[in-house]
Amino acid sequence: MVLWDIMVAFSRANLLGYGGGPSVIPLIKTEVVENFRWLSNEEFADALAIGNTLPGPIATKMAAYIGYQVAGIAGSLVGLVATVLPTAVLMMALAALLFRYKDSGVVNGMIRGAKPVVWVLFLLLVIQFLPFVRPDKAGWVPAAIAVSAFVAAYSFNVNQAVIIAGSILLGGLFLR
Repeated sequence: MVLWDIMVAFSRANLLGYGGGPSVIPLIKTEVVENFRWLSNEEFADALAIGNTLPGPIATKMAAYIGYQVAGIAGSLVGLVATVLPTAVLMMALAALLFRYKDSGVVNGMIRGAKPVVWVLFLLLVIQFLPFVRPDKAGWVPAAIAVSAFVAAYSFNVNQAVIIAGSILLGGLFLR
């Protein structure tokens, strides 16, 4: 039964997501933390942080990690299949439809209408994870790391891998 739940959770999250892997994260969080209660908010935040340090698509990394936490290797495999297969099938069907109706104002309007929702989901995720970096929770270091990462990324266009490596190093030095 738990393997079926993993299949449902990751299929639902990935079929409803729009805009790529990162946009699916809030939906995965809803399934994993709120619906099935497999992880706490803090455990999910930790998994997301670790997943972002590794190369590759975040949705598949989260599916493999959470599936493994819930049901071992079988859970990991089911999570991966539930993340990739339904999305691939749906993508092929949607690509055929979009190609056929690419000049339709309705289709273009639907796509433009979905984009703001993705940004709202990102913003909600950031707000939900703020307690893990607030100075009153763990001192000033997490907030300083977050601000430094933001400034490095947006003001100086520093590569994300360098920012992540630097954050890990600072965390190891100052957040023991």
